[in-house]
Amino acid sequence: MKKYVSLLLFALLLNGCDDGDLTVETIDFDEVTSTSCDPLTNTLIYKLKPQESLLLNMPANEILNEPTVVGGDTLTYIIDNNKYRVVYRAYDGTVANENICGAIPPKTPNVTEEWFASGGTIQIVTKQVDKTPAPADGHTEIVGYNHSIVFKNITFEKPSGPQVEKEYIFGDYLTSVDPVVVSFLEPGNAKYCSDFKKVYNNNTSNSLVIENFDSANLFKNEDTLPGQARTGLINSTATTNNLYYRTYTTNLPTPTQGYYCQEKTPTSPIVKDTWVGVAGVTNVSGIIEVTTTSVNKVFTHKVVLKNVTLQKDNSSFKLATEFLLGDVTVIAP
Repeated sequence: MKKYVSLLLFALLLNGCDDGDLTVETIDFDEVTSTSCDPLTNTLIYKLKPQESLLLNMPANEILNEPTVVGGDTLTYIIDNNKYRVVYRAYDGTVANENICGAIPPKTPNVTEEWFASGGTIQIVTKQVDKTPAPADGHTEIVGYNHSIVFKNITFEKPSGPQVEKEYIFGDYLTSVDPVVVSFLEPGNAKYCSDFKKVYNNNTSNSLVIENFDSANLFKNEDTLPGQARTGLINSTATTNNLYYRTYTTNLPTPTQGYYCQEKTPTSPIVKDTWVGVAGVTNVSGIIEVTTTSVNKVFTHKVVLKNVTLQKDNSSFKLATEFLLGDVTVIAP
């Protein structure tokens, strides 16, 4: 009798041993940070747990570094298990990045269970991420974009049959970008094209320029009294004080006057990005402040931009609260 009892206990122990396989009832990756195989194309975004993976596969560049407008259209893609795929996998051992992204993935661990999405939508809401803490001078720097990804009405094809989720939150995916920081080769020396009403300063491959500059009101050859600087507003009209920050694919020519001081700006170097000054509000933001001093007939106009924001599509950043564009020297006749 003791022999049979011992055999029964041994059988129960064998059945109770963990063979490494994972039994899955629900998918839960709430506490897991997402990453990607290639942060430039973002074709495969994934989350890993010790023995599980959740994969989102899309064509290149469908993750856009562009904030979605509040109340506007959310970025939406249809899950088709072809170009837009969502796959869950369970493994018989510890899974690592190499199992997902490796050119020749390791043989182990083995996939013990796979769910694939046969329908539903991918919805993405994107927000700009600024550097924290903010720099002391008041300027802001865009360091990335946070993409909140949700699957709506997703159908998972499981070994046991289809499972429909009205909403499954994949979570946040962060992309990084190089921040735009406006600086100049000669910080105190702005340039002035009087014939074409342009005031600008530049670095090797970028420039900040005020076009259609209101020189009649801002560059008077008269000293300003203390505390009584002349002021104007950025983009006060469609053709007055229009501020642009431009970056270029190659370096600007030297000297730059030949490039800027003509009616039509040359097509080379090619403009890469253009940021536009947000229209100013009196005594609040987007203010051009000019202080004038003179020695004999040489007038120096100090141009400072106050509380200025630059915008490209739905992204924006601020210059320093008081940003020196530079000094412009004018010799009176």
